[in-house]
Amino acid sequence: MPIIKSAQKHMRQSQKRRLRNRAAKSTLKTLIKKVRVGIEGHDRDAAEKALLQAVPTIDRAASKGFIHKNAAARYKSRLARQVHAIPQPS
Repeated sequence: MPIIKSAQKHMRQSQKRRLRNRAAKSTLKTLIKKVRVGIEGHDRDAAEKALLQAVPTIDRAASKGFIHKNAAARYKSRLARQVHAIPQPS
């Protein structure tokens, strides 16, 4: 436990940030996983709905600095390409 007041404040801030970052990354992973489940199940409707939820979250994570902007673009590109490769239900 730090003794100096500024170090105590820095520790509190670090803990808040760590929890916020962890929650954001967890949400991001969950939404990406939902898209991948739809892709693996060859369920285009579910995959498209999940992708529509995931894209803004990925963008938000990139703008907040949780992930790099190029990583966000890579996630979106790969997921979209995989979703559109699923044949349309007839």
